[in-house]
Amino acid sequence: MLPANPKNLGDLRARFAWDLPARFNIGTACSDAVARMQPAKPAIIEFINGQRTDTGFGDLAQRSTRLASALAARGIGRGDRIAIMVPQSADAAIAHLATYKLGAIAVPLATQFGPDAIAYRLKASGARAFIAFGKGIARASKAGALDDLALVAEAGAPLADASSLEALIALGGRDFEPVETAPDDPAMMLFTSGTTGQPKGTLHGHRVLLGHLPGIEMAQNFMPQPGDIFWTPSDWAWAGGLLNALLPALYHGVPVVAARAPKFEPGWALDVMARCAVTNVFLPPTALRMMLAGGDAPTEGLSLRVIGTAGEALGRQTHQRARDVFGVPVNEFYGQTECNAMLANCATLGIDRPGAMGKPVPGHEVAILRPDGGLADAGEAGEVAVRAPDPVQFLGYWNDEEATRAKYQDGWLLTGDSGRMDEDGYFHFIGRMDDVITSSGYRIGPSEIEDCLAAHPDVEMAAVIGKPDPVRTEIVAAFIKLRAGVTGDETRKQAIAAFVKTRLSAHEYPREITFVDDIPLTESGKVIRRHFRGR
Repeated sequence: MLPANPKNLGDLRARFAWDLPARFNIGTACSDAVARMQPAKPAIIEFINGQRTDTGFGDLAQRSTRLASALAARGIGRGDRIAIMVPQSADAAIAHLATYKLGAIAVPLATQFGPDAIAYRLKASGARAFIAFGKGIARASKAGALDDLALVAEAGAPLADASSLEALIALGGRDFEPVETAPDDPAMMLFTSGTTGQPKGTLHGHRVLLGHLPGIEMAQNFMPQPGDIFWTPSDWAWAGGLLNALLPALYHGVPVVAARAPKFEPGWALDVMARCAVTNVFLPPTALRMMLAGGDAPTEGLSLRVIGTAGEALGRQTHQRARDVFGVPVNEFYGQTECNAMLANCATLGIDRPGAMGKPVPGHEVAILRPDGGLADAGEAGEVAVRAPDPVQFLGYWNDEEATRAKYQDGWLLTGDSGRMDEDGYFHFIGRMDDVITSSGYRIGPSEIEDCLAAHPDVEMAAVIGKPDPVRTEIVAAFIKLRAGVTGDETRKQAIAAFVKTRLSAHEYPREITFVDDIPLTESGKVIRRHFRGR
């Protein structure tokens, strides 16, 4: 946790040092510790179909302990993998906290996964138990993925159903003693988003929450503040929802709103924020762009004090527009599944540069490396790297020592992202190393072009890739989903290309534009560019 009332980033770094405890368990830290002081304080505020239901920290602590007890009685124990596929709800939080208290390893699965995606992750992780909502269980069954599991429990099913999560909790004892875990003991296995290949199981220790706290506190303008209420539309199954929102908020005793809809809708998101008096949000850039796509979003009745955003590059234009529309700081931060929240903006500290990922968060050493491993000069493109060891870094890829070793070089964790650091110490994202476009000698990041395209009044979403070209090596090719009611024709293509050319530069505008009906996204909201490279 960061020291209170820092004057500036330099003061913050001087006053901060890692001091990891010998014993730390995410489950007890995010429920029991708060419950002892404020048992009645809302922990999870469920807002479903316009109805609000609160679960206090006392109930959260007790129910997660009982679930851990019941799982232990069914032979599930330390080191076992428990797959969790439950929409935002008190049940989802309870399943996670119980898994950590048990000393088991949570394997979060996104609720939109289909049968094959579920089966792949259950098999790859070697899961012994599956806690899921009804549709998730049905999809897994369709893929024949339930046969090797020791336990399946359905969240949301009535107590009378013997296989329901409620029935399982009811069987548990209140006196279960949570397993004592060390910071390096495994706690969760997060699968990478699969933008560059098959998703890999990324194993994190209990320390990962402690490692996240400084970056999330900065991005949320020093949460917790009195009256803070947190929400994210992101599924709690990926790092953005789980480690950028749910767990840091619960650790600090901040109520978390649990809301869900069949798909993200800007009007629904604004309604949730207004009716639940949300002060702090984590919004992925895609969600922010969608909220701004139909003109100025109606902000009456909002209680927002800050927006944190990460997962892909936000872009200068989206940042400025979001700040103007919502009237609150928009703090972009950066990380990935293996090592998250180590760069951040923080308007409270005066670290607020649109289009930048931020500056290194206290406790993390971040650099731009040349291909030979040397430090790049200011303004020079290279690979973003983080000094190891670091509490927020992963323990390794599950059952893949070779891939784990390849992630490190000479004491640095390599992110695989291309970036640059400017003369003021701000880091800027260029793109995934394999996404960077080389055209006529220029190295072009697709994110900035996608951001510019999204600012065009006719464009809903865009994906940009490099297309092989015999003269320029590659040309910039854009795949664009137009807004409803807009017709795609050659005149429209020329107008959109000119829009980018006049706002960015002559070498960055898309020389080829294709209109598409859909832009596929990963479960974390990132554009799957390889889908278009495959064309």
